[in-house]
Amino acid sequence: MPDMNKAQRRLEERRTELAELSALSAEARDPVALDQQSVGRLSRMDAMQQQAMNKATEAKRSADLVRIEAAERRLRDGEYGFCEDCGETIPDGRLEIDPMAEMCVRCAGR
Repeated sequence: MPDMNKAQRRLEERRTELAELSALSAEARDPVALDQQSVGRLSRMDAMQQQAMNKATEAKRSADLVRIEAAERRLRDGEYGFCEDCGETIPDGRLEIDPMAEMCVRCAGR
């Protein structure tokens, strides 16, 4: 059985980390300027590609926030640390790496 206080702390730390990363990359997700005088065509294309990658990364962060909320719900309901597929205990090592894990390694690999 996982330590629930430790689990909550891990989830809070992950939420804080995601918020900090999101704030740091906010400018990188801004629209790319259309002024081709100041930015050449290839540089603009590179900037647009970088912007798209930053937006995709932000979407992953948003998905992780949803996973954090689901893990906190499982904590409140007493279901945290149990595989949602087979019901077995998720090892502490897996929860330490991914505190939002919903399944054991075996079920996640199916």
